[in-house]
Amino acid sequence: MGTFGSVAQLVEQLPLKQLVLGSSPSRPTMKITICGSMHFAKEMLEVQKLLEELGHEAIIPLDTHDCLKNPELNSNLEWGMNLNIDKDHFNKIESSDAILVLNYPKNNIKGYIGGSSLMEIAVARHFDKKIFILHDLPNEDQVRYALEIKVTRPIILNGDISNINNYS
Repeated sequence: MGTFGSVAQLVEQLPLKQLVLGSSPSRPTMKITICGSMHFAKEMLEVQKLLEELGHEAIIPLDTHDCLKNPELNSNLEWGMNLNIDKDHFNKIESSDAILVLNYPKNNIKGYIGGSSLMEIAVARHFDKKIFILHDLPNEDQVRYALEIKVTRPIILNGDISNINNYS
């Protein structure tokens, strides 16, 4: 069968595998966990697809599809606790290279980041993960903990998800 033995073995050779899978040695792919309000479940699925098209592995919250079908689940404490949604997502963050916080406008706040996303940012910071935030941070007058978010040294993508490839 030649030097490599099979096509599968040939594809597993790093430079060729990267060419076949669409990435390059100069820009390795990342495993990115998507974070944000479950109010943005639809957008999470869209961003997951975009990240995958950019060559990254994109991880979404456990309840994304459920919250898209039934938005009331966003505020159902018992349901969330039974599924251990927070712990599941924290574990995803720990096993990722980075997080991407989707901070679309919500509650009349541009760049909204809620309490759950704040906790996810803290987990990412604790595990030395890259922290990407899609839009500018909210104003400190609107979100009291905006300063704490700044301390984590997030990378603001200025609304363009493709900017993430500048940091992979």
